[in-house]
Amino acid sequence: MTAVTMVEAIRDALAEEMARDPTVVVLGEDVGRKGGVFKATEGLLERFGPLRVLDTPVAEVGIAGVAIGAAMMGLRPVAEFQFADYLHPAYDQIVNQAATMRWRSVGTWGVPAVFRAPFGAVAGGGIYHSQSPEAAYCHVPGLKVVAPAIPSDAKGLLKSAVRDDDPVVFFEHKRNYRTVREDVGDDLVPIGVARIDRPGRDLTLVTYGGGVHLAREAAATLAGEGLDVEIVDLRTLAPFDREAVARSVQRTGRLLVLHEANTTMGFGAEVAAFAAEQLFTDLDAPIRRLGAADSHPSYNAVEQAATLPGADALTRALRSLAAF
Repeated sequence: MTAVTMVEAIRDALAEEMARDPTVVVLGEDVGRKGGVFKATEGLLERFGPLRVLDTPVAEVGIAGVAIGAAMMGLRPVAEFQFADYLHPAYDQIVNQAATMRWRSVGTWGVPAVFRAPFGAVAGGGIYHSQSPEAAYCHVPGLKVVAPAIPSDAKGLLKSAVRDDDPVVFFEHKRNYRTVREDVGDDLVPIGVARIDRPGRDLTLVTYGGGVHLAREAAATLAGEGLDVEIVDLRTLAPFDREAVARSVQRTGRLLVLHEANTTMGFGAEVAAFAAEQLFTDLDAPIRRLGAADSHPSYNAVEQAATLPGADALTRALRSLAAF
């Protein structure tokens, strides 16, 4: 066990999978000589060579298309997109080609590809560097969507994603890259299984990615007031662990869903709808959602803080829900 950051855990996962399986390749803008814009692929070119670590042109539709074709021909590509915002040009390839291939080939073809992308807001990032587009990919049959919050999950889930025989969109929150450090081993983390980040008895807070650390901050504050918050880290968004959410809500009777994406039609709406339909008799209060304002990310730090869910807003929302 070694204490590493999330970006180091991702790098270790890639190196271990490439050493284990010669069909695993990495491609994307600056993944080779530069080692990736966030250094997640640093050292891989020197270790595995230019036939397995490929620097590509600035053409996201091409990156996705090459990855899909390579996967269909027997490789296991991991395609890096510098920011989740840059996934948009590749949406057609991922959604209309990768996600549908097994269905439209009646199981003849699979696309064992991973599409990695840093998501979420950073200071001064603004549009093109701060978006959280995960809900759009969760809507698509045939895609698995993963969003880890801690280094051990990032490593274990990425290793599972590389070994999966179908396409996985793998979101990594940029704020988590170097702000969290923990001991990380070599265990696989199964896709589709949530974890309890913090047990509690008074209410359930369901979140993922950067939201987990915001939830920890709010839960610590409220613990001093006698309010015990249970944090459910989904880890996987598609498919998300409905059973874990149900077990928690059955214990607490209250549910708040938190994410950084804008609230309207965000991923939290799906969790809320599931709870309203399947857990109604377990609920003692209305379901709450907390997300960003329905606006584009701002370059201005003050505006950004005003539009994103923060620890204070989350704490107030949890207090209000507990008091209902």
